[in-house]
Amino acid sequence: MFLLITLLHYSCGSTAQAPKSDIEERFNQDKDLLLANFDCKTDVDDLHSVAAFATLMAHPDYSGIQYHAVAGTYGTQSGLYVPPNVLFQLAFGDNWTDAHANRPIALLKVKDRVSKILDSGGNIWIADAGQSDFSALLIKSIEQERPDIQTKVRFQVVQHSKWNESHTSKEHLEYVKKNSSYHKIPDGNAVDNGTPGFRTYNYPYWRTEVKDKKIRKLWELAVSLGDQYNGKEGRYNNKAIANGGLDFSDLSETCFILGLEHIKDTAEFFESYGQ
Repeated sequence: MFLLITLLHYSCGSTAQAPKSDIEERFNQDKDLLLANFDCKTDVDDLHSVAAFATLMAHPDYSGIQYHAVAGTYGTQSGLYVPPNVLFQLAFGDNWTDAHANRPIALLKVKDRVSKILDSGGNIWIADAGQSDFSALLIKSIEQERPDIQTKVRFQVVQHSKWNESHTSKEHLEYVKKNSSYHKIPDGNAVDNGTPGFRTYNYPYWRTEVKDKKIRKLWELAVSLGDQYNGKEGRYNNKAIANGGLDFSDLSETCFILGLEHIKDTAEFFESYGQ
């Protein structure tokens, strides 16, 4: 387990970045893969998290990262799916996989991408923005086909939510904890707990803080879709989003992976990476 770096507070107008050594001890941008899994069921916060993840990946400090996004990696929770395909296509182009449409095919596609990274000496960092069932199935498939791979060393799984853990099947959660390096970090819905707090009520300021036209269009779509599906047809009603706010709390895992726990909140994220 890696130690959490000291929580830092930056003054307004500064650029929040972790020391390079802290980043290198975790994610190696030259050879590792960042796998961003989004459950998209039934909370619309994943829509905002997709926009935030794409915003971070577009920043010059991280634009060279090898990453892949997966939609529909939900676990045992009930409720309707939040259709994210148009957002994923805008955010990632062809660099994403639809596990909602066909999970077995999605596993094969992601496993192929993962295997190539492992063969080239890279490790796999999984940001589970949702449950860990898909991660468990992926690691198990690698372990079965590649007994030479030490999955406990080569796979790092990061989770921030007790709710997500409780809605991962017991078998899959136990498997991930046993067969990967599993990092349970503080919840990304709150501030001042060791990870960024990215759930904020009444936050319209992103409309002026996001300067890049493509990224702004992405946020506009994410917010519009969030408003369209939030609390509808029995889906979870995210009160922060219902009150004109943002919720990209699932980005906290990616922040841990890249050594960015020092980002305090939504405002600091946009101050640092929305420009």
